[in-house]
Amino acid sequence: MRLNSTLALTLILLSSMLGAGFVSSMWGFTLGHEALKAVTQPDSRPNKKLPRNKLKTPGKEGLAILREEDILIRVKAQIDGQGKDLKSEKEPDDSKKSNQLTSVPKPSSEPSPEAKEANLPSKFPIKSQDRGVTLEVISANQQGNSLLLNVSLKNKGDGAVRFLYSFLNVTDEQGRALSAITDGLPGELPPNGKEFYGTVSIPTALLSNSQKLSLALTDYPDQKLQLKMAGIPVVR
Repeated sequence: MRLNSTLALTLILLSSMLGAGFVSSMWGFTLGHEALKAVTQPDSRPNKKLPRNKLKTPGKEGLAILREEDILIRVKAQIDGQGKDLKSEKEPDDSKKSNQLTSVPKPSSEPSPEAKEANLPSKFPIKSQDRGVTLEVISANQQGNSLLLNVSLKNKGDGAVRFLYSFLNVTDEQGRALSAITDGLPGELPPNGKEFYGTVSIPTALLSNSQKLSLALTDYPDQKLQLKMAGIPVVR
């Protein structure tokens, strides 16, 4: 009896499982069939022509294809129009330029003082004389990193003249002031006509763009003498 009851229970469970599996499979098939109702297989037969309305791409209705000639004509017309606009915009600038050119003042025919000094003779010796005192640049040469001007002073005036050589003004043809160191020249120049020799040293680093120099020296403290010379060549 116990064996029969176990067998019966097993058969019942097995039947229930099979029934549940069948029901679930049918339910799944039904859902899949309902979901695939709107899906159709494309016709892959090569001899069948598609209808004309299927040739149209969605969203492309009314697309007009332009000819290449029409496109080139439109592009050329647009370029010509832009060129005319640019030309019309540039015309006022050209007129402004012409007005500016006509309004430029004519250069003066008289040379500037710097040009006059640059055109002066540059042969040694170069002299300057005032009130009986003579300053002379005898020669120039370069030694090491300095340009040396060999100079002389003499006084044929009535009285002695004092100099403070920090007042010695050295400039180039561009008007730039240059530092200079004097050596050998007397602080007081007696009126006996004796000639005193010395040097004026200028660093060559300051003369890279200079061609000619100018010297100016006055007495101290009266500052009545004006010893000036220009056109001293920069020897390299």
